[in-house]
Amino acid sequence: MNGPTDQAAHQVTGELSAHELDAVRQLLAAHVPDVGGPLRASLLSGGRSNLTYTLTDGTRRWVLRRPPLGHVLATAHDMGREYKVMRALGPTPVPVPQMVVEDTDPGLLGAPFYVMELVEGIVYRDAEDMGRLDADEARRLGHAFIDALAELHLVDPAAVGLTDFGRPEGYLARQVSRWTKQLASSRSREVPGFDDLATRLAEAVPDTQRASIVHGDFRLDNAIVAADDPGRVLAILDWEMATLGDPLADLALFNLFWEGWAGLDNPIAATPTEHGFPSGAALTRRYAERTGLDLADDDWYTAFAHFKFAVICEGIHYRHVQALTVGEGFDRIGALVPEIVRRGLAALAG
Repeated sequence: MNGPTDQAAHQVTGELSAHELDAVRQLLAAHVPDVGGPLRASLLSGGRSNLTYTLTDGTRRWVLRRPPLGHVLATAHDMGREYKVMRALGPTPVPVPQMVVEDTDPGLLGAPFYVMELVEGIVYRDAEDMGRLDADEARRLGHAFIDALAELHLVDPAAVGLTDFGRPEGYLARQVSRWTKQLASSRSREVPGFDDLATRLAEAVPDTQRASIVHGDFRLDNAIVAADDPGRVLAILDWEMATLGDPLADLALFNLFWEGWAGLDNPIAATPTEHGFPSGAALTRRYAERTGLDLADDDWYTAFAHFKFAVICEGIHYRHVQALTVGEGFDRIGALVPEIVRRGLAALAG
């Protein structure tokens, strides 16, 4: 069990104490042969997102993931959910890290957590990263990335034990309702067209062609790519928003991140098409050929992706102006929203 000193250290720094690391080592030793020690940990990411650590016994390395410090909404940072979907996808063509062990008892670290194998590779996050690739490398990475999304959407949830992973029936209508309610709770200003976009989406929800496992945040900076081969995606990360739903919603969000936010002062991530990668249209055609899905309602999905992203940005802006959250670039997030809403309405106009 965690002692008061361990808990206090967590709340202040996010660092793992020697006592906690020893407990994690004992847990690992029951699942991994010949674990050395003592374990050492380095915090890779923290703040208000899930805490991610590298662990090493001096010879091998793993990754430990746990919810953010002081989090309340377990459904928003569900470690069991991430672990379950990646473990289920392990035997499939979808590239995911190998899961090692899950601990659902919050007594050890103050929250549930899991450990997975460390995947060595490159994350293409910013313009400098992407600028290192020549045209052929960028093309091959684009193809490999969209192929990974197609492979995910071709997995039969029942075949990998994920029939209870979500409710695909009515998924799109629930999504529109959910993000409309989120907008109402984050409203601090009037953004022209925001309410109109929500209303028009709700009035024209298309029928879902296929229930699939959806990632929910399929961006290039959530992928680890082989250092010696940009055409090989080694792992897709950050599955906390995964569920069963409409695969075309995943595709549309991919397209937004790939090129739909081009030309904006975007502090979140670079836009691949601005750095020599294939167009979203070309990759969408490749996806459709692999999955057999009909893209006739693409305008609706495109508009919904813009709406969802605009609501997320508006929420960040709302909390930032009230000094409830801080982060690099948060002061610029609010400026994205009006243009993203405008582009969403333009998509519906065809």
